[in-house]
Amino acid sequence: MIGTLQTLVYLALYLVVFVLSAWALLDAFSRPATAFVNAGKRTKRFWLLVTGIAAAISFIALPPLNAGGFLVIGAAVAAGVYLADVRPAVRPYSGGRGGRGRGAGPSQGGW
Repeated sequence: MIGTLQTLVYLALYLVVFVLSAWALLDAFSRPATAFVNAGKRTKRFWLLVTGIAAAISFIALPPLNAGGFLVIGAAVAAGVYLADVRPAVRPYSGGRGGRGRGAGPSQGGW
């Protein structure tokens, strides 16, 4: 019973890492290349490579392959860095898509 529970927990964690990595890859792909340079966050090619490798590693770690093991931690870190640091910095420079951050849209608040 404990072994089955541990297997389910590992499966859930690996699945979460894969979803986050895939989300980071798709988001990086959807942003214009100039947005990365304007935000001072390396290049689009660099982030596509990092998030692509993270998505590949986390996909390989899913059952039935179960390969990748500790490399999934690196994939989680790479996806987390992109989603927590790069994505918010790049969003205002992305033109009409995803630019709902500061300074976009109608004013909220004030007098």
